[in-house]
Amino acid sequence: MPNDAAYNVTADELRQFVEQFESLEAEKKDIAEQQKDIMSEAKARGYDTKVLKKIVALRKRDKDDVAEEEAILDLYKSALGMG
Repeated sequence: MPNDAAYNVTADELRQFVEQFESLEAEKKDIAEQQKDIMSEAKARGYDTKVLKKIVALRKRDKDDVAEEEAILDLYKSALGMG
């Protein structure tokens, strides 16, 4: 059987990791609610939330990658007579 002192230290450390993780989960839930509220407000003011979310995603990406993807999309659309 493991040393009681070592077991207590390990159990305390484990408990600390679990509690920290749970705390972060709670914060993540609160942030998700705040984001939902922001999108609800934007929708109430007439904005398209689907497009807003795409803009947020694009802003996270490298500008050159976005430009390359848009150029390829335009090329494909043109080849299919879509634009």
